[in-house]
Amino acid sequence: MGSPALLSRCLVFDSGIGGMGVVQALRDILPALTIDYLADTALFPYGEQPDDRLTGRIVSLLAAACRDVQPDVLVIACNTASTIALPALRERLSIPVVGCVPPIRWAGRVSTTRTVGLLSTSATARRPYVLELHREFASDCRLITHGARGLADLAERAFLGDAIPDADVERELTCLFEQPHGEAIDTVGLGCTHYTFLMPAFQRLARPNLNWLDPAPAVARQVRTVLETLAPIATDKVAAPPRLFMTSAPFNAPLLEAAVSRLGFSEWSLFSPLALTA
Repeated sequence: MGSPALLSRCLVFDSGIGGMGVVQALRDILPALTIDYLADTALFPYGEQPDDRLTGRIVSLLAAACRDVQPDVLVIACNTASTIALPALRERLSIPVVGCVPPIRWAGRVSTTRTVGLLSTSATARRPYVLELHREFASDCRLITHGARGLADLAERAFLGDAIPDADVERELTCLFEQPHGEAIDTVGLGCTHYTFLMPAFQRLARPNLNWLDPAPAVARQVRTVLETLAPIATDKVAAPPRLFMTSAPFNAPLLEAAVSRLGFSEWSLFSPLALTA
């Protein structure tokens, strides 16, 4: 089948700006795709919220956003949201929903020592979903997980251009590699989309010859596959420009605007549906 229709539209969602790594991957393989982005910054970070509250909010928020944006496909570029809300979203929405889950299956395919590491938020690390992925797709591997509370914040700062002290990153890496059997880890999966922006630091500060697995490119390829299965989109309509929505004003709007301009977003606006828990 040919390339996705030029006027296809995708909505990417994350709790913050970590999903911009997925946006970059989408830009790389689908340069003609129109991408809108919604960041639920009012409740960032998701890892500190109870699951039931998050699920209701995510479903309500994205139902409202899809009515407004009318995307052809929705991408949940957030591991926490994907692990708790994908079934409810797919039941509520009529469009395809692509999630982002920890790359444990991928790690099981490439590890030679059969010991793999996972860097994730604390919320993702403690969820049964991670154990199910391990049991189903990499049961012959030892999985060592570190739920890093501070890395998402560091990653957002890195995306905005802040210089991140090596010591802050090394502290989190130490918590992974100094666990029992940590010396045998040969593959590390990123279990949070935010961590894409720290990949250069991870590769520089960790020991050499590790496999670092960033799921963003795989998510982008799945979006391409989904779009190729959809019916062709009419080409006589005028596509609205890409839009960036946030549920609360950014702390430093000029830095944000400069950072997202590299990905095709010229401005941001508040998104405030009347009901977020319906």
